[in-house]
Amino acid sequence: MNFDDLNKDNFILYAMKYYENPQCLSEQDFHDDLKIIKYLKRLLNRYHLGGELKERLILNHLITLGNVYPIEVLTRILFLKISQKYWSYLKTFLIFLDYMPEQISSINGEKIISSNIQVNLEIANKLREIIPDGTSISRR
Repeated sequence: MNFDDLNKDNFILYAMKYYENPQCLSEQDFHDDLKIIKYLKRLLNRYHLGGELKERLILNHLITLGNVYPIEVLTRILFLKISQKYWSYLKTFLIFLDYMPEQISSINGEKIISSNIQVNLEIANKLREIIPDGTSISRR
């Protein structure tokens, strides 16, 4: 299957191909990990609608996904599955984790350029409180 363009039709095959969880014992484990994306969407929506930010929970979910997918794959999946209205929130978290690439390969026929997405300063300030001395938590 060709994954030059990631879309809803080839998403599951793409997610399966790059899934790297040695502790995965069943297809259900794979689907449980994919459910984390739904949880992220809910948390970002909750922040969007009411200002309630659960930054540590969002970070935990992103780190969990980063442990089972290569970062390039993970960012493509997230930008496909998460609504564009939440991209600035998502980008802010991904930058904090050093997961945000400069560009993301084709999703629904479009290349996503990081510099075209604003950083959310409110979220950035909350994340700075987690590591106040500016120490990087880079995984690379």
